[in-house]
Amino acid sequence: MTDRMDTPLTFREIFNLPVSVDLRTAARAFGMCRATAYKLVAGDAFPCETVRVGGRHRVLTVDLLRALGIEERPVFADEVADGVALTLFD
Repeated sequence: MTDRMDTPLTFREIFNLPVSVDLRTAARAFGMCRATAYKLVAGDAFPCETVRVGGRHRVLTVDLLRALGIEERPVFADEVADGVALTLFD
């Protein structure tokens, strides 16, 4: 059974991540389960660098985005409407 935490992240969720995330969240960004992520980390084959903090693994969001091939954050239409982002027409 898959709960909400194991579903892949949406683009909006990816672009709203904090500076670093736990391994489970990074795994969701790649569309993999947590168990697979831990196996890849153990084999030094996770798609991006992980940092061990105590007994947990963290991933810097900038490294996660780079591994996903995302070089810049897109502007969403509702952000423009809310005044959060500037448009080319301002």
